Amino acid sequence: MSQIYRHRFALPDKVIGRIDLESGDVYETRIGPDKRIGRVDFQSGKIYRRLLGPDNYIGQVDLESGRIYLEHLGPDEYIGRVTEAGKLYRHVPLGRDDYVGKVVGDALIVAGGAAFLLFFAAEID
Repeated sequence: MSQIYRHRFALPDKVIGRIDLESGDVYETRIGPDKRIGRVDFQSGKIYRRLLGPDNYIGQVDLESGRIYLEHLGPDEYIGRVTEAGKLYRHVPLGRDDYVGKVVGDALIVAGGAAFLLFFAAEID
């Protein structure tokens, strides 16, 4: 299992989710039962958001470089990266990338890509 943390300035990082490494399911941490919000394919790096019907493909993480891409019509958009240590950074064009959180556990590159797309990508303009 991998834990997902959101960065908080001047406070300890907060646990916001987890990833089941056996099934690839991603859960949002809540009071009471956790909510399944998506899944990740550990072989290809593809990430899917959970919907009522079939899951929706939203992007992928490059397994070699840790670069995270958001799915678009045409070429996918580079929006962030995950380091080998599990730290997540939002891409800032012509600037320094912003630290947004981290993933702790196993399979950090793939788990970090799933965490970024399912929890942090909505905050990007």
